[in-house]
Amino acid sequence: MTINSQLPSVQLFTDGGCSGNPGPGGWAFILRHPASTKELERSGAEPNTTNNRMELTAVVRGLETLTKRSHVELLTDSVYVGKGISEWLPKWKANGWRRKERNKLVPIANEQLWRELDTLLAKHHVKYTRVAGHSGHPENDRCDELAVAAYQKYLR
Repeated sequence: MTINSQLPSVQLFTDGGCSGNPGPGGWAFILRHPASTKELERSGAEPNTTNNRMELTAVVRGLETLTKRSHVELLTDSVYVGKGISEWLPKWKANGWRRKERNKLVPIANEQLWRELDTLLAKHHVKYTRVAGHSGHPENDRCDELAVAAYQKYLR
């Protein structure tokens, strides 16, 4: 994708988690437009899911809120999402959304979300930045707090 300096730049902070894996899970994102200092926080939950699914959902939900093609710095503690974007996605697509396991091609987990993310990545210029989870990173900690709060309704 060609980089266009006229595109708006935003930061997307994401996190997802579960109580048990699988179990009740939540996702959250903070979308920040540094030039205007505007921020948007959103979160959601599912009654029975996985940590990886929630991490991925946070990124998809964050990117799909963008109404204009943008430069996006994605800041997440999810190695699953980061490796998926930077290493695995091209191979999965080339193999018909399958991955190799014991010399056989098997369906990838969370295929629909990965397909959604692939479409969104084609619309934006996304740069992945890994942040350490639970390390005092304010936005990552806030996303974790929002995600946990979102799935609390399923623990009652």
